[in-house]
Amino acid sequence: MNKMMRAAAAALLACAVALPAAATASAASGPAVPSDLTGLSRTVTVAPDRGDERLRMPAPTGAYGVGSSVLHLVDRSRTDPWVPTADGRELMVTLHYPAARPGRPARYATEDEARLLLEAVKVDDPALEREVARARTYSAVDVRPAPGRHPLVVLSPGFGMARYTLTSLAEDLASRGYVVASLDHAYETSGTSFPGGRTLTCVACTVMSDSGWSKGSLVTGTRADDARFVLDRLTGSRPAWKYASSIDASRIGMAGHSVGGASAVPAMAADRRIDAGVNMDGTFWDTLPADGLGGRPFLLLGADEYHRPSGEDTTWNTTWKGLSGDKYWLTVDRADHLGFTDAPVLLRHLGLPYGDLAAERAVAVTRAYVAAFFDEHLRDREQPLLDGPDPAHPEVVFHRP
Repeated sequence: MNKMMRAAAAALLACAVALPAAATASAASGPAVPSDLTGLSRTVTVAPDRGDERLRMPAPTGAYGVGSSVLHLVDRSRTDPWVPTADGRELMVTLHYPAARPGRPARYATEDEARLLLEAVKVDDPALEREVARARTYSAVDVRPAPGRHPLVVLSPGFGMARYTLTSLAEDLASRGYVVASLDHAYETSGTSFPGGRTLTCVACTVMSDSGWSKGSLVTGTRADDARFVLDRLTGSRPAWKYASSIDASRIGMAGHSVGGASAVPAMAADRRIDAGVNMDGTFWDTLPADGLGGRPFLLLGADEYHRPSGEDTTWNTTWKGLSGDKYWLTVDRADHLGFTDAPVLLRHLGLPYGDLAAERAVAVTRAYVAAFFDEHLRDREQPLLDGPDPAHPEVVFHRP
């Protein structure tokens, strides 16, 4: 493992705690620390004075309203790698999609999920737990989709982080005309609520800590299999979602943050249905096939400090050389590792430190470039934003090593 990998592993896992003996934890059984939040926490026992400000995600920028549905999927053909005694591999999936009408707003997270997230960043305030769970979103529960068939994008979060931390990106893509499937991978988050009053915590954090992250490719390979299973359940002959007919299965992309972004490579290598991929600030753990990804386009979007070509994460250099077809290497000045998620908005509201790039700018930059990439490569809509530096986004640096 090179210097960057060692540093990343240490940062991700330094605060990981031992999990309860029971692999399936109730809300009272104690949390696992979300690894991608490690190092950003400080103990907060009194909430910052925010007046009457309500926690809200940035509003979507597209022309559509947004709908939201939640699915519980179980792949009983596979053994869960973290808890082999589990009844198959479980996933929670939130689908955001273009909506035909408004409706009851979806919640941001469950209260159990919010409590476990705040425990992970050492915030002790029940009022804040409720605030995070009820943060303002812009999607309506189970409303009918807008007419037509829409490209599908699969989103995978960072290690230890839950799918709701990609809500701002998911809602924005949906408002621009995409169906977005955000995945929670069982036993890989600070806390995910499952049917039956269960809350599964991060068994994988302990496994990876004990192995010194020598099993990084186990995480990415498992997530690749998760993505393939979700595609089967959304686009197969007996789809799990009642509005699956609104998906255009001929246009599919995958994006993720951190290890979720790195997982796009093995997912694309194993599944030709995925036409384009995005890695947001993730170290790669897998070697590309001899033909790269068969000419399919790929976007590298990362924090400038670590992911410029001369940076410490040399896995980007190696992967870049193996990619063929349209490829983009962009870094964002003053962004930190979590700047491609909802974390800047959440951490600012909690009074916790985050990167030097303002929260609104971090969200806006991520949305703009991910959407431009998928618009060009899933919809064949030429995007000048991808051609080079843009004065409206001065933080973004293009690299062509």
